[in-house]
Amino acid sequence: MPSAETRFRPFDTLIDEARTLARLRDAVAGADDGELFLERRRSESLLFDDGRLRSASYDAAEGFGLRAVRGETAGYAHSTEISEAALARAAETARLAVGAGGGVLAAPPRATNQRLYSDRDPFDDADFGGKVEVLRAMDAFLREIDPRVVQVTASIAASMQEVEILRPEGLRLAEARPMARLNVSVIVEENGRRESGSFGGGGRHGLAPLIAEDHWQAVAREALRIASVNLRAEPAPAGVMDVVLGPGWPGILLHEAVGHGLEGDFNRKRTSAFAGLMGQRVAAPGVTVVDDGTIPDRRGSISFDDEGTPSGRTVLIEDGILTGYMQDRQNARLMGVAPTGNGRRQSYAHHPMPRMTNTIMLGGEADPADVLAELKDGIYAVGFGGGQVDITNGKFVFSCTEAYRVKDGKVGAPVKGATLIGDGPTALQKIRAVANDMALDPGVGTCGKNGQGVPVGVGQPTLLIGGLTVGGSAT
Repeated sequence: MPSAETRFRPFDTLIDEARTLARLRDAVAGADDGELFLERRRSESLLFDDGRLRSASYDAAEGFGLRAVRGETAGYAHSTEISEAALARAAETARLAVGAGGGVLAAPPRATNQRLYSDRDPFDDADFGGKVEVLRAMDAFLREIDPRVVQVTASIAASMQEVEILRPEGLRLAEARPMARLNVSVIVEENGRRESGSFGGGGRHGLAPLIAEDHWQAVAREALRIASVNLRAEPAPAGVMDVVLGPGWPGILLHEAVGHGLEGDFNRKRTSAFAGLMGQRVAAPGVTVVDDGTIPDRRGSISFDDEGTPSGRTVLIEDGILTGYMQDRQNARLMGVAPTGNGRRQSYAHHPMPRMTNTIMLGGEADPADVLAELKDGIYAVGFGGGQVDITNGKFVFSCTEAYRVKDGKVGAPVKGATLIGDGPTALQKIRAVANDMALDPGVGTCGKNGQGVPVGVGQPTLLIGGLTVGGSAT
């Protein structure tokens, strides 16, 4: 973990806590809410490509954001300079949102001692040369075990985000949030045809478990397996057909097509396809969806959110019935409900808003083999790439990176170029079977919203969905 000398301690080294608290209280006098968010972030990434180190970068940044909230209006000012002079200027700017005041300061979040991950610095797990050697070993390993390999691209990334939050009632929270990730992509060639495969993952922990030989070899083999599958893939069929989604990462479809629609701000503004449906059936019986930011070491987990509210487990859909939305403090207050610990921001330069953490569909009772056996003529999709979603109606288009043709319950040849087209609300209603093999993704998700990106997790069991449109090139 960072030593006492290197740990981010802005109130000990840069600004006086008592004077800063007084300044914050002046800024939010007559407001409904507000906070001071301070951050230092360090990040490093290495990319090994085509047999050599292609790029290496290290970045460090720090700053603060000060917010004052009145009704639906929020005044936000940020600075890369953590000083009392900069705080004074920020307080004056944020104060403009309060106007004549008249608000009543919201009750503070409850204090928490939960810690969902170690604060060990991921930069301590290997020196620069050691990381390069791991990447070089991955390249050599793949070329050695399969002569069809023509290109390997491997990357290592690590970051440490240290935050402190000071609230006007005097509550002060601090934590270090590590992140590490390892990825590899491989291109194979056979009989003049080239295909690719990628795999990787990580979470809120150090680099050590990722760069251990048994782990990186398993990651490399999985990327190679996917590329090999794609080498024998046939053109995907097109038409309306039943689809089985595999466990784990295919939950990204749930995240995009359903999860965003269950964020509170979209529902308060009635721009979500789920607006006004609280307490109504929005999914097939047996479908339960939760957002859980309390899973240890997961990419989307946070001990407390970026407003200071402890992270929690929010049931969004229970047995098909809409039961909750994800909330930050401002939106929760405007909707007359409690915040759920989903107020997240990309950095000190961004204001918080309702965001997902780890969004998961819970497992059911069916055996995965039985779910596949129910698929008479359709697609079995186990890997996804990019996609597009319209939040207002939940319409989505997702490309499959690994999928198979299924007829009469038998998994056949892999298919290439398959896209799944539909809309989230309808897809939820058409779920016909939920297996008991719920799995989490390997730790690769980043969610975008209003220009901000935050790390997230997804998960789901094997699912059978009836009547999705599959786009493909087979004639």
